[in-house]
This record gives sequence, C-alpha cells and structure tokens, in this order.
Amino acid sequence: MDGFEQLLHGFAIAGTPVNLLYALLGVSVGTLIGVLPGVGPVTGIALLLPLTFGLNPVSALIMLAGIYYGAMYGGAITSILTSIPGDNPAVITALEGHQLAKKGRASLAMGVAAISSFTAGTIGLILLVLLAPIIAQVAIRFGPPEYFSLMLLSFTLVAALSTNNLIKGLIATVLGLLISTVGIDIMSGEPRFTFGLIGLLDGIDFIIVAIGLFALSEVLISLEHKAPPIQRLTNFRLREMIPSRAEFKRCIGAILRGTGLGFVVGILPGAGASIATFLDYGMEKSISKHPEDFGTGVIEAVAGAESSNNAAADGSLVALLTLGIPGSGSTAVLLGGFMLLGIAPGPTLFTQHPDVVWGLIASMYLGNVMLLVMNLPMVSVFVQVLRVPYPVLSLGIIIFSVLGVYSVGNNIFQLWLLVFFGVLGYVLRKLDFPLAPLLLGVVLGKIMEKSFLQSLLLSEGKWQIFFQRPISLTLLIALGIVLVFQLVQIARRSAYAGGK
Repeated sequence: MDGFEQLLHGFAIAGTPVNLLYALLGVSVGTLIGVLPGVGPVTGIALLLPLTFGLNPVSALIMLAGIYYGAMYGGAITSILTSIPGDNPAVITALEGHQLAKKGRASLAMGVAAISSFTAGTIGLILLVLLAPIIAQVAIRFGPPEYFSLMLLSFTLVAALSTNNLIKGLIATVLGLLISTVGIDIMSGEPRFTFGLIGLLDGIDFIIVAIGLFALSEVLISLEHKAPPIQRLTNFRLREMIPSRAEFKRCIGAILRGTGLGFVVGILPGAGASIATFLDYGMEKSISKHPEDFGTGVIEAVAGAESSNNAAADGSLVALLTLGIPGSGSTAVLLGGFMLLGIAPGPTLFTQHPDVVWGLIASMYLGNVMLLVMNLPMVSVFVQVLRVPYPVLSLGIIIFSVLGVYSVGNNIFQLWLLVFFGVLGYVLRKLDFPLAPLLLGVVLGKIMEKSFLQSLLLSEGKWQIFFQRPISLTLLIALGIVLVFQLVQIARRSAYAGGK
C-alpha cells in the first residue's frame, strides 16, 4: 500500500469508538494543560504516562498525542486573554494576541488562532505522509555546527523584532543570553553566575522568565491605569471571531509560511516549536509593509505563530517515528511512552507496527477536527474572562502565575525569581525595551553554547568547520541575506524620514 492507502487504513483504526474516546480525552486534557501556565505538554504527558499501563498501544499513544497537540491549542487561550503564555511556544501569541484583546478583539484573535492551528495541523499531516522519509534524511545530517548556524540565524532575525530601536533590541538579546548562562557550566561542571545561591545551580527555567516578564509585568503596568486596559465586550457573536476578507488575505500567507517553517524546524532534534514561533515572528516582521505595528496587536503575527506552533508538533513526529529521535521535549516523553508500551520507534516501525503508526497519524487529524469544533463554540465562554473586574482578574493572574511557577520545581526560591523578572519586565517596558529578544536569548542561549563548544571539539578548535559543512554554510548564507535585507529596510526608512 502507498502512503495514502495506509492513511485510510489508519483512519479506520482511529475512527473506532474507543479510540475516538481516547482522542477526545487527550485533546480535552491537553487543552486544559495548555491553559494552565507553567505546566505545558511535557509535564502533562509525563504525569499521565502511568495511565497508559494495560491500555491497547494504539489507544494509549492516541491519548498521549492528543495531549501533545491539544496543549498547543490551549496555550493560545490564556496567552490572548491574560498575556500568560501557557507554554514556551505561546509567547508570541501572548505578545500580539493580548494586544488585540486590549482593543476588544479577543474573539477575532482566538478565532484566527483556532483556524490557523487547524489549517496548519491538516497541512502538517499531509506533509508528514508525503515528506517524512525525505526530510528525515536531511535532519539526521544536522550536527553541532548546523545547530550553531541555526542559532545565529535566529539571533539575526532578532533585528527584525527590534527594527524600531536596534540598540535596545540587541541589549535585550544580550541580557537574555546572560540569563541563559546562569547555572552549571556544561564543560567544566563549575557553577557560574550563581552568587553562592543553591537555587541558581540548575539555571533559571524559561517559564519563570516568560511568566514574570509578560504576566506579572502586565499586572504592574495595568495598576498605573485607572481604567482596566482590556475593553469589555457587551455582546458576543460567533461571526466576530471570523476574520474579514481583508484580514483573511493578511492571514493566509502567514499561515502557509508558518506551517512550512514550523514543520521543517519541528523535525530538528532539540529545536521544537519555541524556535519555530520566534523564527516565524521575525520572518513576518521582516517582510511586513508595516513592521512598526508589530507588538501592538497584528493579526497575521497570531496566525503565523499558531501555525508554526502546530506544524512543529507534526514535524517533530517525523524524526520520532522514522528514526526514533525526539525532536522536542514533548516527543522525548512520547518516546518514553513508546518504550513503556514495548514499541521501538524507527525505520522498522512502519513495517512491524503499521496499525500503531498509521492509527496515530490519522488520529492527529481527527483530534484537530475535535479541537476546532470544541474551541469555536467555547470562545464565547473564554471571552467572558474579559467581563471580570480587572482587580479580580489581576489577582487570578497572580495566583495562576505563582501556581504555575511553583509546579515547575516546588521551590520557594523560584517564586522570588518570578517577582524579580516581573519587576524587570515592568522596568524594561517603562524604558521601551522589547521583551521578545530577551526571551529568545534565554531560549536559545544554552543550545547555542552547547553547539558551539561541540563544534570546536569536533574540529579541534578550528572555526572553519561552520563553513565547510554544506547545511551550515547554507544557513550562514541565509543569515547574510536576512542581515542585508534588514539593513536595506532600515536605510529605506531613514531615507523616507529624511525626505519629509
């Protein structure tokens, strides 16, 4: 059978009542996990792994996968309504979607997020069936030099995040990189920048930085205003969440670009949806005719972020299913689920366990349909959060932030870190520093450092290794193109301003 015949067989397996029930259970729990700040799909899947003991392997994996991509949907809910990113990839959605909510367009933001996620999930499924073997062959050739070049490309796109003030953007990026170096040195094993504090030996968790910078600083900023910063909605109609024709034209390109980028980045081991969403945000801003609007609530940024987020979930399954290599933390836990069920992912999975792999792939599409059906009608319920008096809502944000951070390590010291980053975020906002580049530095700092050191070990200290490997060289050439494009854009804007 060819790929699509096997996929039809997979739909027959996934469409049985018991597997549909497990898919519904998985996406429902995943959505809830995505809503809760600090939990995320990795923790959710890990907590529910014991429930799979004694279950049919297909049903168990369908449920675990449902938690995975259900959390991708759920992360957009609190991101848009309260500016709390439910997990790392939802940061961009919080950055732009919450600004739309402040303008009274939360329904539109959530509708676009749901539609973008569904579209990306559908296209990602087709790409998974068609391109998995080809892309897996390329992904397996990624070594430390290729990852370092990818990180450099990501940081180059920071210029696209900060074109209004490049210096402040670079300062924020360097600050994020400094934060990522706190903890145990990966080469020497010695503590660095811990100031004698035991709580800093393991480094600073990204979710603490994200919640502090976005959620707590949002509350602090809002306390300065007499009126609540979010416009209340007097009436809600389903058509409010459907984009207009002009808005749809702006979103469709972002959805397609985000899907393609997210799928490719998602299959790279260790890259994951966080990098995909940051790369997509930088790309969208760099090609936008109005880059100055980014950060104020741009609907195509929400569409691109949610598309790349969900496409990365599909892409990360490519290397897992075909090579047994997890492409993200979530798929690493899924790999553990495979092992617990006595199934070894890899090239032989498609021949030895076709029912498992094709049933799992087909269930992803059915799960996306379930999520779309669930999320569209439920938006009217979620939007009611905006009717809550803002002092009460602020208290809820603080409580969820504290619970989310405490659940990461059950450590009081991390709550003090949360307060620190909340105040830092407030100060940076008051000084008009962009927060996204700082978060990018925190996310990519450790990966970049590890890749750089490993590359030098492989080459015995010769930096030419980054130019001698084809994939790494291609990424560096792309970096140069992006940099030149950004400089040309800045020059054009300066010339236009000077001509007025």
